[in-house]
Amino acid sequence: MVQRLGTLALFGGTFDPVHNGHLRMALELTEQLQLDDMRLMPSHRPPHKNTLGCNSEDRAAMVELATADCPQLSIDRREMERDAPSYMVDTLTEVRREVGPDVSLILAMGMDSLVNLDSWYRWRELTDFAHLLVVARPGWHLPEQGDLADFLRQHQASVDKLYSSPQGSVVIQQMSLLPISATEIRRQISAGESPQFLLPDSVWAYIQRKQLYRLPTE
Repeated sequence: MVQRLGTLALFGGTFDPVHNGHLRMALELTEQLQLDDMRLMPSHRPPHKNTLGCNSEDRAAMVELATADCPQLSIDRREMERDAPSYMVDTLTEVRREVGPDVSLILAMGMDSLVNLDSWYRWRELTDFAHLLVVARPGWHLPEQGDLADFLRQHQASVDKLYSSPQGSVVIQQMSLLPISATEIRRQISAGESPQFLLPDSVWAYIQRKQLYRLPTE
C-alpha cells in the first residue's frame, strides 16, 4: 500500500481585498481534499499587476484578520519580505527547500490563472517543485492548442497524485465558486456603497478604519 504524503497547499494572490469567495474556496479545497495545511499567501509586488488598491501591509493585515477564526487556514507572509517582484517559481523553490522532498506541495489557483500561465516567469518549471491544483467552475474549458495545451496534456493527472507524489501534476478540481469580485468590492467602496456580507466583518471594519479604496478628496 502506497503511503499517503503530507500535503501543504499555497493559495497566492493580491487579496486586494481578501473576500468570502477566496476564503470559501480555500476552506472547501482543504476539507474536500483533506489537505493538511492551507496557507493564503499575499503577493508583495506581483509582476503582472501594475497598480494595487492598497499597500502590501494592509492587504496582509486583512488576510490575517480573515483567517484568525478559521483553524484550517493561515497566512504565509514570505512574499511580503522581498523587495523584488514576487515570482512564483522562486517561492516554490524556497518552500520546497524548507519542507524537503517528501511533502506534497500544492499551488492552488483559479482557471483564470491557468489560462494565462504561459505568461508567468519560468512557468514550465512550476511542476518541478509542486503540483498545480486548478479550481474550475462548471462548464470550464482547457486550452486546446499551443505550448500551454501541450504542457497540460503532459502533466494533467487525477487527484490521487496529490497524495502519492510530491510534485509534477496538474489537477483540475471542479467547484461552484461564490461570484464575488475584489474589483467590484473596490468599486463599491469608492462609490460610497457597502460591500458588507461579501467579505468578513473584520476585514470590512479594517477597511473603514483605514479608509482604504476611497477616492482621494480634493
